[in-house]
Amino acid sequence: MKQDNFEEIVGKFTSLGKPEHRYSSFDYCYNYFFAENDLTKDMEKSCFELAFYLASWGMFRGSSFLLQKSAKYFERTIEYINSLDKYLWKIDVNNYNDNIIDNLIEIYNKIDELIVEEKSRSITLVTKIMLGIFGFVPAYDDYFCQSFRKIASGKCGFRVFNKNSLKIVKQFYDFNKNSIDKLSNETFTYDFITGNKTNIKYPKAKIIDMYGFMFSFKE
Repeated sequence: MKQDNFEEIVGKFTSLGKPEHRYSSFDYCYNYFFAENDLTKDMEKSCFELAFYLASWGMFRGSSFLLQKSAKYFERTIEYINSLDKYLWKIDVNNYNDNIIDNLIEIYNKIDELIVEEKSRSITLVTKIMLGIFGFVPAYDDYFCQSFRKIASGKCGFRVFNKNSLKIVKQFYDFNKNSIDKLSNETFTYDFITGNKTNIKYPKAKIIDMYGFMFSFKE
């Protein structure tokens, strides 16, 4: 699973990042949920932070059931996120273990229950929410899953958010630790007000997410 040109491939993604670019919607969403202790204090802002991030990343397009929803639809999800312990924002791919993976799957299932309507495909939406809010898992969208099916060489289909797929992500991190750690330590989110960089680093899971996204185009 050791990848050649890891930093070069991720660099093609980060080179597009500007304060006004849609990619920076991740930054503003993650910054907000990372720093805010009471997400219900300004419920409207919390809902809109999540909604606009998801819109920027295509979750309100054409056939999505979210196209028929307002930002208020996210209230129950925000209330659930607000009930969780802040230690979750300290979790990243490097400290995945069986207990943490079980916690991630539990959170996935609860968000799925709260937000996804019957018969709608949930894996992309729910993992994008988890990435944008916590930064502790990559988003399992079509590009990422296509890439990691190839990287995993048949060991995982990346069609389900489960222990096997998360363990493959952890193995991928272990093989590419030096590059991922370096990029995480060097990549900082944009501040919405100033447009300057903050002191909040991109999580390792986000670095892996960017690699999976760009790798699909390389292939």
